[in-house]
Amino acid sequence: MRVNRAWLGLVLLMLPTLLVAMDMTALILALPHLSADLGASAVQQLWISDAYGLMVAGMVITMGTLGDRIGRRRLLLIGASAFAVLSVVAAFSVNPLMLIVVRALLGIAGATLAPSTLALITNMFPDGRARGRAIAIWATCQFTGGAIGPVLAGFLLQHFWWGSVFLAAVPAMALLAVAGPFVLPEFRGSRAGRLDPASVGLSLAAVLLMVYGIKQLTVAHAVIVPLMALAVGAALGVVFVRRQLRLTTPLLDLRMFRSRPFTAVLIALVFAGLAMAGTGLLVTQYLQGVLGHEPMTAAILFAPMGLGVALGTMTAPALTRRLQQPTAIAAGLALSALGALLLTVVDGPGSLPLLMIGIAVLAFGTGPLFALGTGLVIGSVPPERAGSAASMSETGNYFGGSLGLGLVGAAAAVVYRAHAHGTSDSLAGALAASSHLPTAQASATLHTAREAFTAGLHATGLIAAVIFAALSVLVLAMQPATRERQEQEQEQEQAQERARAAAPEPVAASASAS
Repeated sequence: MRVNRAWLGLVLLMLPTLLVAMDMTALILALPHLSADLGASAVQQLWISDAYGLMVAGMVITMGTLGDRIGRRRLLLIGASAFAVLSVVAAFSVNPLMLIVVRALLGIAGATLAPSTLALITNMFPDGRARGRAIAIWATCQFTGGAIGPVLAGFLLQHFWWGSVFLAAVPAMALLAVAGPFVLPEFRGSRAGRLDPASVGLSLAAVLLMVYGIKQLTVAHAVIVPLMALAVGAALGVVFVRRQLRLTTPLLDLRMFRSRPFTAVLIALVFAGLAMAGTGLLVTQYLQGVLGHEPMTAAILFAPMGLGVALGTMTAPALTRRLQQPTAIAAGLALSALGALLLTVVDGPGSLPLLMIGIAVLAFGTGPLFALGTGLVIGSVPPERAGSAASMSETGNYFGGSLGLGLVGAAAAVVYRAHAHGTSDSLAGALAASSHLPTAQASATLHTAREAFTAGLHATGLIAAVIFAALSVLVLAMQPATRERQEQEQEQEQAQERARAAAPEPVAASASAS
């Protein structure tokens, strides 16, 4: 592929990446408007916001592998076309149930985009340095879209109706569907085989149940159902792993985890996503509930976090001129730990600049991980497995975000209750109760609640700092093995592949594939 065509193809891939990220975060501001218009209940609002992410998380493994087998460009164009059509349907939904179903279908379409895009980049840019710059640009678009999504939603909601938030992604998807066949290359794995329906079902059920359980732990009063979902999801995950190890052409090739950088970066992606999601949750609530800013103003004040990641991903390739990739990633994570520590001293309106600097530094430090780390994940496997590797990267991001909202949010809630001294269970509850109290009592209740929430923010900053520091050490400790050891591992892997090729397919797998 000629260089000019490769970069033109990257520009085309940037558009859906940018706008899908904007679409996901823009819904946060649009949700109250569409809920009022459609008459959505609290439970329906939860499903409207979660249906997309749940289906993406559940289907991304299948879609990454499917692209390797039927063609990455073909799958990308199918997904983009479906996304455009479904976005129009979502914009004109007439009731909550219709919107929930369409959002779930949008999640299936969205699951085709990221792994196909990342895998195509590996084909378009065979040179490692150029591929690193391309992935950095891709990651920059993703996080920039997430940062400006609420701002775009505020503008659209001020001038149009809530459906315009969904329509914003349609032009880019239509352009991709029309221009893609002329600009993007096609690629499929040389050892493509049939998809194993049992593996698809197991992966979908395991991921959906685990992500659902994590999310519900943050909002449900009874923990029995979420814990049961987690337990069943984990059990199905074990069955899925055992099945993949038996199949000659598995849905997910678990041999990728033999690569030390691959394993280290995936762990880092999960836990960095955990720290960032938990921090983002607390900071946005702090801006609104403690400092009293309106949602639109809070979105603007929170923008340095998304823009910090975008700037970090853009500058990451330049670091590789002086540092090895694992060293650059570890240094960035150490910087993120320092940014998180700044949050532990935030206290009141006067420290708003410190808060914004803290989230910007924290986010900037993760840039090398998301840019260089994603490149390491994709580059550590043969080209025919790139889609599967990309799907693992995306799954790690979704799991990390869900864990962050659940675990870090729960830890902050424990700290809040300890400092609230029984006056309230949450900041939102204190804000609601204060409107029915006498002025003096309401003022005292709000003061206690805001102090307690600030203590929760400090605890979140400390947790994030510990996570980032630990990840920095992990990435350095799991640098690539020596050349001699790599050659030995490669020879062993090739011998095992020859043995699998010579062995007959298990009866269960053959039956399910047929």
